[in-house]
Amino acid sequence: MPVINSHQNPRLKQVRVLQARKRERTRTGLFVAEGEDLVAAAADAGWDAEDVLVPAGLGLDGTEVDPGLLDGVSALGSGTRAIGIYRQRWLEHAVGPRCLHLHGLKDPGNVGTAIRAAHALGASCVSIGPDTADPYAPKAVRASMGSVFAVPVARADGPAGLPGVTVALVLRAGDELRAGMVDAAGDDGLSLLVGAEREGLPDDVVAGCDRTAHLPIDGAESLNAAMAATVALYELARTSAG
Repeated sequence: MPVINSHQNPRLKQVRVLQARKRERTRTGLFVAEGEDLVAAAADAGWDAEDVLVPAGLGLDGTEVDPGLLDGVSALGSGTRAIGIYRQRWLEHAVGPRCLHLHGLKDPGNVGTAIRAAHALGASCVSIGPDTADPYAPKAVRASMGSVFAVPVARADGPAGLPGVTVALVLRAGDELRAGMVDAAGDDGLSLLVGAEREGLPDDVVAGCDRTAHLPIDGAESLNAAMAATVALYELARTSAG
């Protein structure tokens, strides 16, 4: 296959648009993962790329691109060695027994970090709620460190669309998140709902949940949303494992 040597090449244009516009990612169902580690993580998880762009002359597998042009579409600066294009995967609905629901997290970095935590701590899926950043945005994919390829993602508007007992994570209210919550939830498990750092979960979302719970914070006023999700998932994983 000839080396891509024009910045007008349709595949390079597609990469630029997918990186910049959520609307185009939604329309096409495609997204971009940049870097050899992410491309390798996708392959390890069984994801087939629509295409992988690589610098010409290095003998790497993929569509060869003039290195300067590849640098030009890189979101990471110069020196990228692989840009993969993939088709998004969405579950029809969120599944248990341990679902993490992100509601109103506008920073894609927080979303990606939460997905990484969900992968590390054994969550069954991550649910994306209203006003939450696109988990397939470039910043989210990078922050996930490849976990977006390993953890199923779904969409849900709120508690009614989530499996099992729904628990709203709030600040200094409700029960302390503690041992046994997943086991006590029964066969359908538990869905943990986390809101944005400043606003938290909307009142109507909290009211729609079966329970509220908090993390015992004694120092700082609050935790970053992704950090709070990580600590809560750790506690749920630890207690459900006995």
